[in-house]
Formats: sequence, structure tokens, C-alpha cells
Amino acid sequence: MKKGKLEFTSHTANLALMRRFVRRFLRNFPFTQKERALMVLGIDEACTNVIRYAYEMRDDKRIRLTIEPLRGCLRMRLRDYGEPIYKALNELGSNRPSYGGRGIFLMRHAFDKVDYFYKPRGTELVLTKMLET
Repeated sequence: MKKGKLEFTSHTANLALMRRFVRRFLRNFPFTQKERALMVLGIDEACTNVIRYAYEMRDDKRIRLTIEPLRGCLRMRLRDYGEPIYKALNELGSNRPSYGGRGIFLMRHAFDKVDYFYKPRGTELVLTKMLET
């Protein structure tokens, strides 16, 4: 199966488009309904964090989502071009926001591996879900 790509702006209305794209892509894989729902919720949370922290609620910034099936796993890559999220959290004076703060926990529950790669401009979040063989 080919990889799926979606680019969208950071307007919160585009989150519904992103969720539909992910749900449609996941139909081709042997995940349970619960696993699919958690993955959609996890990537939605990641996009919300990008909008809130990396883009400071600006609705005209670019977000790129790529979903790629690999041998034994499914990998989602979320790329933004804003401030790294850790900088926004440091400005709050804490390692986590005073409200919310459950997004990374949710992503770690939905996916087997969660990795952040800080780029010279922006961040790439890589979420990996293993396929059972």
C-alpha cells in the first residue's frame, strides 16, 4: 500500500478533515476499532498541540501529515514549521501546561513509539504503531 499524505493549514476546522483522512487510511489495516479510535485521537491531540503551542493559535500555518505502512508497523509523521513545543512549555514556566497536559500520555498509550525530532525550523513528530503478525 502507498503512503498517504495530507497538508493543511493550522485552522482548527481542518482537524475534522485530518481525522477523516486518518480513519479512511486505517481501514486497510487489521487494527481493532478501539486501536483505530485511539490513533485518531492521538494524532488529533498532536495536531492540536502544534496549533496551540508551535503556532500560537495562528490559523494560516502549514502542517503536513504522512502515513506510511512499513514492514511490521504503521508510521505517522506530523511536521510543523513553528516554534518547538518545548520552547512554548518553557515559557509557561513548567515542563507541562497548567491545563490539559494529557496529550503525550494519550499518544504513548495509542502508539508503540513516540519520537520528537527538532529541526532548524519546526518539529517532526513520529508515531509508530506495530502490526501484529
